[in-house]
Amino acid sequence: MTTAIQPVTLFSADESNGPGGEASYGHFKTQGVDTTHGAILYLESISVVFDGFRALNDLSLDIGVGELRCIIGPNGAGKTTMMDVITGKTKPTAGTAFFGQNIDLTKMHEAQIADVGIGRKFQRPTVFEQHTVFENLELAMKTNKRVRPTLFARLTGAQRDKIGETLALLRLTAECHRPAGLLSHGQKQWLEIGMLLMQEPLLLLLDEPVAGMTDAETERTGELLNELRGKHSLVVVEHDMDFVSQISQGGKVTVLCEGSVLAQGTMEQVQSDPRVIEVYLGR
Repeated sequence: MTTAIQPVTLFSADESNGPGGEASYGHFKTQGVDTTHGAILYLESISVVFDGFRALNDLSLDIGVGELRCIIGPNGAGKTTMMDVITGKTKPTAGTAFFGQNIDLTKMHEAQIADVGIGRKFQRPTVFEQHTVFENLELAMKTNKRVRPTLFARLTGAQRDKIGETLALLRLTAECHRPAGLLSHGQKQWLEIGMLLMQEPLLLLLDEPVAGMTDAETERTGELLNELRGKHSLVVVEHDMDFVSQISQGGKVTVLCEGSVLAQGTMEQVQSDPRVIEVYLGR
């Protein structure tokens, strides 16, 4: 059974350090997800073993409400497996994963996890290429998806306004009637982020969002994610260190290695950590 959740607003910020350490946490007005202690996601002692291979090894971390957390690490560090656990694609061998303080993600299916407010974007964009940009956002809207209501649905003024606001945020207003298949790679990535936003997520998981982008598209993506900071909680898995520097803005960066947290701190702190230099930065 899924937990009902109301539309989300960020209504206050706690300037004190939360459970994640250096991040300042806000509090979402939500029904269903308990974030009164300032964190939206808790992973504690998570291990995942595949045929004797330990993909995650006693991994613990938490993400603050409204925080933008960057996750970096070498190939095979466990970044994708971590996101699979959060979204229910993979069940942990040991440990707990909680959304807020009260929703046990390990007991839920992928669709249920999406319903309570966790959205995930994979590295490769997935959009409806034959439909227009506007139609893609309309199809993604959090509404009754049963056949009859969908066939006879008419957008309300508020729904049109929401799509219009999302198009403006994505800088795709001029492309709204263009088939999504004709967009550039970067524009498709932005559109898919917009499709997730139409589902009103509390937490967004983004896997290498700037892979394959031009420099201009990468810069614009950084601007977009910084605009979403505070309105949503974001976990960004990325290999592009310049991009991580752009979006981290003095916030916490987590370095994974061999399925565990190797280091945490600002980008400057982790870049100067000898352990990180040895296993990841190659200097």
